Amino acid sequence: MSEIRRRRGVAPTAEATMENPKDFSGDDDHADLPITDETDGDTNFAMSGAQVAKDESRARKVATRILSGLVMISIFSLCVYSGHLYLCLMVSFCEVLLFRELVKVRYSAYFDKIQNTIPLFRTTQWMWFFLAIFYTYADFISDTIQNNSHLHHFWPFSKYFPPLAFCMYSVTFVLTIATLQVGHIRFQLNQLCWTILVICMTVGQLKYIMHNIFNGLFWFVFPILLVIVNDIMAYVFGRTCGKKFIRRSFIPFSPNKTWEGFIGGGICTVAISWYLSRALAELPWMVCPANEFRWYPESLDCTPHHIFQKAQSIIPAQLFEVLPQNLVKLIPGIVEYCTTATEGEITRCVSGEPTQSFHHFELILRNVYPIQIHALWIGTFASCVAPFGGFLASAIKRAYGLKDFDSVIPGHGGLTDRFDCQFLMALYTWVHYNTFVRMATVSAPKVFYMYSMLSDDEKRVFLDAIAKETGRTVRNIIGK
Repeated sequence: MSEIRRRRGVAPTAEATMENPKDFSGDDDHADLPITDETDGDTNFAMSGAQVAKDESRARKVATRILSGLVMISIFSLCVYSGHLYLCLMVSFCEVLLFRELVKVRYSAYFDKIQNTIPLFRTTQWMWFFLAIFYTYADFISDTIQNNSHLHHFWPFSKYFPPLAFCMYSVTFVLTIATLQVGHIRFQLNQLCWTILVICMTVGQLKYIMHNIFNGLFWFVFPILLVIVNDIMAYVFGRTCGKKFIRRSFIPFSPNKTWEGFIGGGICTVAISWYLSRALAELPWMVCPANEFRWYPESLDCTPHHIFQKAQSIIPAQLFEVLPQNLVKLIPGIVEYCTTATEGEITRCVSGEPTQSFHHFELILRNVYPIQIHALWIGTFASCVAPFGGFLASAIKRAYGLKDFDSVIPGHGGLTDRFDCQFLMALYTWVHYNTFVRMATVSAPKVFYMYSMLSDDEKRVFLDAIAKETGRTVRNIIGK
């Protein structure tokens, strides 16, 4: 009877419900299947309650992720606007949270064993972390003092940084060894190795991120944006094209990572890096370096480094020799040069000219910022190497059965879940900057700082060397 009422679209009565209670029970095996309503010969499919709840939950998660992402972007933009000092404070705070999340992985897994048998376990972990922070950023502060003549009066204090760091190391080392327990030494050594690994991942790879900030906000903001772009585009290509061309998973322990996502995200990241670097190069706030700590943001005025000025760039012909000629000819603006059989002169090739033979290709980029060329290399690294930082984080979560490292960011998990690719990216940016951009790391204030620390005899030797180098006498230098 209840089946007849249902097919006719009549609401079931209590009597019909009692007649066959399973027809309306939530425990039905087919509760998740669509419910059919046959009226006038048409069949309409409606979603079950479980399916509706699942879709609502998915939509809620997406909304939460978007809202959290907007909040993170707002906080990041505010820190960038506030200035270099606030960015350094933000990075330091993030490092504390990152260390906390990563060491908590094994602490939670072995909580009972640690809590009852190993004294001062968390204390020694945090002592190692703050020791690494002090040693790393004391070096940065000393370098800032040397490069700023207005801060040279602080140099007597900065010379105590190394012995203070050594004292901290000695205390931490002694306390770590003193807390070893008989019967648990192997376990404690494993935990110590894990702590050191986490410090290398967080503090070690981020050692020079403060230098990136003060070298110019471009070297801090641009790599971060590239990693974000790569994450988004890899997700888009993975969702739309994943495993449609290459069935094999990209990373065995992370089956959701696909070759299509990796390749598509990489191509888009490199392409976007060309235009994004050009946009940032036009902002003085991004390209001007800073060498002092300011609590209030002030406009920066400087002569930009030559890589942030429009120029004419000639692409080396050797780069085109490794590519097929027919492919090179498709590049916009490419010019083909040939040699004449009679005079051997190199001129532009003329189609159909029998006396000419191919010599090389040439590509001249006009009104292009040189930083755009650098951006292609940085974008390539962000696409091909930096994602493996995320794969390492996935492997750690897989090993310890975790979905997220934490729940600090609603919808995203922990800071490690979002910044896992940024560690290696920050380190590469510093290496790239010091290798291809700023070949010399010595400034005039730093030279003067080092000169002031010399003895009188050493100063005389230094001035004699300068005079010999420039071909002038010490008297002329001093008189000028």
